[in-house]
Amino acid sequence: MSPAPDAAQREAARQLDLRKRMREIEESILARTPEHDLEPDLARITAVMDLLGEPQRTFPVIHITGTNGKTSTARIIESVLREMGLKTGRFTSPHLHDIRERISIGGELITREAFLAAWEDVAPFVDAVDTRSVAEGGPRMTYFEVIVAIAYAAFADAPVDVAIIEVGMGGSWDATNVVDADVSVITPIGLDHQHFLGDSILDIATEKAGIIKADGIALIGVQEPDVAALLVERAEEVGARRVAMESIDFGVTAREVAVGGQQISVKGLTGEYPDLFLPLHGAHQASNTALAIAAVEAFVGGGEQRITEEVLQAGLAAATSPGRLEIVRRSPTVLVDAAHNPHGARALAAAIADSFTFTRLVGVLAIFKDKDAAEMIEALDPVLDEVVVTRTTSARAMSPQTLGEIASEILGEHRVTIVPELPDALDRAAELADEGGVAGAVLATGSIITAAEVRMLLGAEGADPA
Repeated sequence: MSPAPDAAQREAARQLDLRKRMREIEESILARTPEHDLEPDLARITAVMDLLGEPQRTFPVIHITGTNGKTSTARIIESVLREMGLKTGRFTSPHLHDIRERISIGGELITREAFLAAWEDVAPFVDAVDTRSVAEGGPRMTYFEVIVAIAYAAFADAPVDVAIIEVGMGGSWDATNVVDADVSVITPIGLDHQHFLGDSILDIATEKAGIIKADGIALIGVQEPDVAALLVERAEEVGARRVAMESIDFGVTAREVAVGGQQISVKGLTGEYPDLFLPLHGAHQASNTALAIAAVEAFVGGGEQRITEEVLQAGLAAATSPGRLEIVRRSPTVLVDAAHNPHGARALAAAIADSFTFTRLVGVLAIFKDKDAAEMIEALDPVLDEVVVTRTTSARAMSPQTLGEIASEILGEHRVTIVPELPDALDRAAELADEGGVAGAVLATGSIITAAEVRMLLGAEGADPA
């Protein structure tokens, strides 16, 4: 008779079973309509929430939309609120490596057990809504809608003291928008996802304004004047309790580059916060931090209660934003950034010029075929000495040949190398960067998938499990 397995063996077997079950569930969710091909309608997610007993009403919410900066702003808010002793839930998207990155509880990835428990709670109601929708000639619930349902169920079960929720796309009809946010945050708005949100910045702003709710506080990042006016008008229409605007009511008052990040001073809703260290690079991250500080002030004390210096210093020091101008290797330095539209590319270029002094910077570019690659490359032109164009494993990736032709027209053929496979492109870029000496570097960007796959190739996927 063989001996009974010891505790370690039993735990190993349990973890193996959990991983297998997670893979099965993730594959079933991935088989649904992907998040970049959404179905703009709140009816399905609303129906599931109703059948579940409206779990999204059991916790207060800070809701974040905008074109870029949403994830970083959410993570900074979360870090400061955790330092205050609150149990946080954070929902962000997309993920870099693991679907569980989208759902954080208490600053940690949701456990496999909690994810599966939430799935088991929502699955019967997802099936019911799928059946009804298909019978009426509609679609099944999308990938993103199902993930939102899982997140809200998990946050209610935890339970969390506050949920920081990042919009997936737009605002009004985004699946996350079945909450009534206590605080709505709108980061700078630019052109992106026009095929869903509209061809003008005002069309896009109209969709994003849909997260502002009655009796909530609306915090508006720096916008074009007509966009700012539209957002303020929306807030007044719905009866928001207060509207505060960056550069008027709050904002960054001083900043300088520091080792490992930057030193900033911020005017909050309740006063000045001088000499804060932020371990993130670029003026855009300083702006994200000002929005985050105002959001915390608005949530905790309605914009009337100051954050203590100790809490704020510790919260910012602990803030991370994987895949956002992140150094993932030295010798040569390799940075990754998830910039995936012209607005993000301009912010990235400004941050590179502001925060780094490379003698030679080689870009590794892999961009989706539905993005404005030409405008992105034009934005990056001033900071890149050469580029290696390639593709990721995503079916949405633009072909290297097409991307190379676009890049060559803008940069000149002498600055462009086409390498079909990303691992080879990374190697070639490193060789070119080495020609710049010890201060040569590589910047991999173009999409969230580009950042994720380079992180994985360089063994950095586990660098920030939260």
